[in-house]
Amino acid sequence: MQEFEIHSQGPSRLQIRSVQLTGRPLGGKLAQLNGVCHQEGLYPWRMNPDSSPKKSALHWKVLIGMALGAAVGLVMQATLAAPAWIGASFESVPDGGVRAVSIRAGSPAAKAGLTVGSTWRLAVLNRGAKERGPDDDVALATPMHVQQALERTSNGEVIWFFPSREGQDQEGTWSKEEAGARPIAVAIEPDSPRDNWIYPFALVADVFIALLKMLIVPLVLASIVSGVAGVGGMKDLRRLGKKTFFYYMLTSLLAIMVGQILVNVFVPGEGARLGLVMPDVVPEGGGLREFIEVVKRMVPPNIFSSLQDNGAMLSIIFFALVLGYSITRTPDPHGKRIREVFASFLEVMMSMAKGVLALLPYGVFALMVKVVATTGLAPFKALLLYMFVVTLALLVHALVTLPLLLSFLAKVSPIKWAKAMAPALFTAFSTSSSSMTLPVTMETVEHRGRVSNKVTSFTLPLGATVNMDGTALYECIGVIFLAQYYASVGGNPLGIGQQAFVVILALLASVGAAGIPSAGLVMMLTILAALRLPVEGAALLLAVDRPLDMLRTVVNVWSDTCAAAVVSRSEGEEGPLEPVVGA
Repeated sequence: MQEFEIHSQGPSRLQIRSVQLTGRPLGGKLAQLNGVCHQEGLYPWRMNPDSSPKKSALHWKVLIGMALGAAVGLVMQATLAAPAWIGASFESVPDGGVRAVSIRAGSPAAKAGLTVGSTWRLAVLNRGAKERGPDDDVALATPMHVQQALERTSNGEVIWFFPSREGQDQEGTWSKEEAGARPIAVAIEPDSPRDNWIYPFALVADVFIALLKMLIVPLVLASIVSGVAGVGGMKDLRRLGKKTFFYYMLTSLLAIMVGQILVNVFVPGEGARLGLVMPDVVPEGGGLREFIEVVKRMVPPNIFSSLQDNGAMLSIIFFALVLGYSITRTPDPHGKRIREVFASFLEVMMSMAKGVLALLPYGVFALMVKVVATTGLAPFKALLLYMFVVTLALLVHALVTLPLLLSFLAKVSPIKWAKAMAPALFTAFSTSSSSMTLPVTMETVEHRGRVSNKVTSFTLPLGATVNMDGTALYECIGVIFLAQYYASVGGNPLGIGQQAFVVILALLASVGAAGIPSAGLVMMLTILAALRLPVEGAALLLAVDRPLDMLRTVVNVWSDTCAAAVVSRSEGEEGPLEPVVGA
């Protein structure tokens, strides 16, 4: 009889060690863990504090908070007055148009760039909408016309002010592509009855968002350093490790590209009414030059300055990757000491994150009250299209990209492999956690998929650490969706360079984010912060996150199992779904 001890080596590694051996020794010293045999050694393992039944309870609490918040917001919208407001007053000018005579500091008009003395002759409503009427172009001759335009809009919508009415075409529609145009997001008049009721809920939502921002830098830094140092420090990270890691990076990149293509095809964020405030600083579009600037910003001249700025996340991630790799090259005892320091720091940050995320239902409730009371249910129409794009991208990656890799690289029928992996996929769907599914995944791949213990024991725990195809795809779509919305209310659209920036961040962040509680949220916050976009949008997307999280987890686990099959074939084994010789 053989007995083993199982030791946690920080949040990223698990050690199985023989402590007693009676009778005839077993070749390779196999250990039984969760019903699966493993060789004695050190394995990558992500102890996710969010991987418990409490996670499902938290998701349902979030849904309840969302529903209650929407209900309260609808009641406030139906019963409390809230005139549309942009924070500017106007007077007529002799040659036609209106002149701004006063602009309130911090108002929508001020944020849009209107100045005292500026003259405006055209207000455009529903710009970018598929169906527009001739009444959506309002000629501004008196202040009354401005008021009429405001009365025809609702909070959260955008009015475009143009300085000239020249360029009328034969159909009587004004030319809108004119320099000097200003988009103004309509808001609720301050101190109105509804605004006074919204204020306490907005305060709670803002505090919760601030708590999330507080976690971004230390959590991402600790997770990536600990993850890279833990995986890179394994003695087995030679041919098998490099091959597996490269495959995981490839599939994550392909997943991100699928999401990027579809979100640019469907453009779900354009014209959406999310009720989010336009940022004071918007990302600049651009092409190759902008991409080069992004690459230059990867290397921080002063890491301590970068750590003080959530917008410098690319530099922080780059530094974390280099530091983690350098730790793997540092001989013990120094390398071991610094690994333990970061492992302990990560455990502390995870505990802090778990405490903050326990407040998630209340934060979502307050945010829903704020958004729905301001704009009604309009944001959810845009979120339905967003959910469709995410689901379609996940299906394309799971049913097209990965099966092609499985067919050509592993020489395995995707249909047969999917049938064999069914227990792991169903478990992933029900738990929404790759870490909770890992024991089932390992048992399924080894016994139903006929992949050797050597490959299974390495690729699958490593996949739970660094392979997050579905999550990376989701973050890319979510960030570009929000960027499209901000572009429609006056921001610049993301150019090639900025979109490449999103791809790089999503790929690099996925390396160490698997062990973070609610990794999808943290990754999205990270990318939004790097683009200097408000993170409130990510909190809004949490309202529809539960079903998408279940689908993302299935794709993550499906990708892990495909990796095991591909690596098994590349190692010269007889092949997945075939009996292992000597098994």
